[in-house]
Amino acid sequence: MNQKVSIKDLALFEAQEIELKAWVCQFRSSGKIAFLVLRDGTGECQAVLNEESTEIKSFELFSEISLECLVEVQAKVKKWKETFELEVSQLKILSSSSNYPIAKKAHGVDFLLDNRHLWLRSKRQRAILKVRSEVMRYIHDFFQRENFVQVSAPILMPTASEGTSSLFSVDFFEENQVFLSQSGQLHMEAASSALSKVYCFGPTFRAEKSSTRRHLLEFWMVEPEMAFYSYKETMDLAERFVEYVVQNTIQNKSEELEILGRDIKKLEKIKSPFPKITYKSACDILKKKRADFTSGKDFGALDESLLSEEFGEPVFVYHYPKNIKAFYMKEDSQNSDLSLSFDLLAPESYGELVGGSEREDNLELLLKKIKKHDLEEKHFKWYLDLRRYGSFPHSGFGLGLERLVCWICGLDHVREAIPFPRLYGRSFFEKEG
Repeated sequence: MNQKVSIKDLALFEAQEIELKAWVCQFRSSGKIAFLVLRDGTGECQAVLNEESTEIKSFELFSEISLECLVEVQAKVKKWKETFELEVSQLKILSSSSNYPIAKKAHGVDFLLDNRHLWLRSKRQRAILKVRSEVMRYIHDFFQRENFVQVSAPILMPTASEGTSSLFSVDFFEENQVFLSQSGQLHMEAASSALSKVYCFGPTFRAEKSSTRRHLLEFWMVEPEMAFYSYKETMDLAERFVEYVVQNTIQNKSEELEILGRDIKKLEKIKSPFPKITYKSACDILKKKRADFTSGKDFGALDESLLSEEFGEPVFVYHYPKNIKAFYMKEDSQNSDLSLSFDLLAPESYGELVGGSEREDNLELLLKKIKKHDLEEKHFKWYLDLRRYGSFPHSGFGLGLERLVCWICGLDHVREAIPFPRLYGRSFFEKEG
């Protein structure tokens, strides 16, 4: 029996007979010779059927080949240019795939989203998923190297952690409704009092009625939280983190980024230190670029794009007005109108990558902020306990995985940065009816 191998390992079996199971992603014939391009999840390779050397039944079977059918080949591995191909002696069709809906032609976005489960098989989508996996690996690697402890945050929450207008509700037995988590941050604050440096990494949910290229209803977020860190130290950590993930990913996934047509030279320039400007300075820049700009509010997509154009690299904006930021953000002791918060804006108009701050550690001030934001104190008793029993200065940030992947890959829309996107205006990716 021939050895069962994967495409990525063909180089180890040069001149040997092997067995391979794979899907057909291209096929063509020139009379006495037929060609298949096969993929098995580890890579792609060309398989050649020759009328003179391939078993007669196998050669005749080529006429039944269809796009995405599953085949098994018995073949010899042969060096071909800079890669390896297969000289097929036997061919079996293990599973047919007639009328495969995603043909080798252009399709509209709605059609592709309806068929997302099949769209994933395309070369471009496979490349994106491999980059995403690599980014996730280096996210974990960075925080483990920095001696962080990974802590799991709950998905079901009694109330909002960001804002009450963007919650998905869930029935919870006979009790009142609970909500899908917007963030694991509050629980990481509790964990940081036990372990000093912690992070969570998992799905979060925002019921935002937004259809922009930057928004998803369900996305993954990494959220580190550090005891005794100032917001400035947290910016430094975020800077090292982004540089580490980007540089390692482009080094190890250059082939996939080339498939995506990404200009890697732009990513190679992502090196610390990043520019750091105050919110006021950012507003001054925007006033020169937009006649209709007014300060005192959070930046929109256009504002973030204009700022990224100004610098051409990731830029930190800090000292936002406290009235436009979340209740848990600590106010500046030198100016109570400002918060010790920051955002990191990506270049090339990809928007906010990181949002972070020092956390309010004063119990009385935090109580006032909870009331001001119309939140119910009873839901935050445990959170307030962190200030009642050994309150401590701490800081942290959140980074959305899909937006980071979108930027690294140079994608037009964040929906391609997650395997099965949940989008406003579409219930799910599956067809209805």
